[in-house]
Amino acid sequence: MKFTFFNLMPWPYLPDDFRKKYRSVWVDIPSSLYDPVKGHTVYNDYLDTLEYAEEVGFDGVGVNEHHANAYGMMPSPNIMAASLARNTSKAAVVVLGNSIALYNPPIRVAEEFAMLDVISGGRLIAGFPVGTSMDTNYAYGTIPALTREKYSEAHELILRAWKEEETFAFNGRYNKIRHVNCWPKPVQNPPPIYIPGGGSLETYDFCIENDYVYCYLSFSGFMRAKTLMDGYWRRVEESGKDPSPYRGGFAQTIIVAETDEEAERDYREHVDYFYNRCLHVYPGFADAPGYRTIKTLQANITEQMTQNANVSKMSWQELIDQGYVIAGSPDTVVEQMKRLASTLNVANIFCLIHIGDMPKDKCMRSAKLFAEEVIPKLRNVFPDYADDDRFWINPIDQSSITETKEAK
Repeated sequence: MKFTFFNLMPWPYLPDDFRKKYRSVWVDIPSSLYDPVKGHTVYNDYLDTLEYAEEVGFDGVGVNEHHANAYGMMPSPNIMAASLARNTSKAAVVVLGNSIALYNPPIRVAEEFAMLDVISGGRLIAGFPVGTSMDTNYAYGTIPALTREKYSEAHELILRAWKEEETFAFNGRYNKIRHVNCWPKPVQNPPPIYIPGGGSLETYDFCIENDYVYCYLSFSGFMRAKTLMDGYWRRVEESGKDPSPYRGGFAQTIIVAETDEEAERDYREHVDYFYNRCLHVYPGFADAPGYRTIKTLQANITEQMTQNANVSKMSWQELIDQGYVIAGSPDTVVEQMKRLASTLNVANIFCLIHIGDMPKDKCMRSAKLFAEEVIPKLRNVFPDYADDDRFWINPIDQSSITETKEAK
């Protein structure tokens, strides 16, 4: 299994009465709630935890893109990834990702991802999300019914820009460029491509067709994810592709402490903050008319941002039993993680170790315990696919670079 330390970078200073006083954490949240001076410390603390994750043994460090919100303050994940590319040396730099339908022109994504891959020495994982309705339709004003068509064209342009060795013209419906010439080119051409999804059937069909990794990013826990992931694996089987668990990924809230009791005592408040404030999204923003396709509507799949319960009314054990959180001592977490892996058949885990307003020291403590006492016991959960590296990074051999420099 592969484990990415994934940090959403939420704003940790939302008021106690936020859920009652404000209708949404996304789109129309007043910017008066943001303090740039505090933000300076927050951003740097988040980068510290991501760099620390590589130090203690995570396989990847992950960031993503959102707009006009306090849930995840990364309008440009590539800025964060550039810092991580320089300050890490082994971990995959997982950008989940750039919302490619929003870029005008999308060649910008091809260029910046190529830069990140070159700077990191071939450690980029490139995420191409369609983007939430809050980001794409409301914060950035794109027409919901055209979002996927623009996405498809952007994907075609980016992949071709990476591959073509000569300047070419691109004459699409939304992008008409006389001279497409991507400088630089990525080390990995293309990098591994991961597609985050929140419930659209077309997204996992797109992943199967292109041999991309389908990543279900849900905060309702792995128990509720089973139905959708079962559908994904049925489509994999119907397509004739192998059922490698590395074709799938899942985001899971994870807390590790010395004991089960300590996990609840020290971390419950941060779980409540995340679910009750960071996920307080006005339903009218979560699913603009035309955002979901007819196929997804017919399948009665609900947009995942509207599914989250008010967890403050749930006991700690209920949160664990229903899969909202995986939490407890290292041994307890190992057993819960094995259950997740077998339930969903996924080998790429995006670990939400940082939760809500969790301070840096608590986050690092949990991350260290997970990396040192949990990860080693989960490496061989899928022995039949132990050597499947098709969907992971292929970095430059640094030793050969050193030998070349010395020879000169």
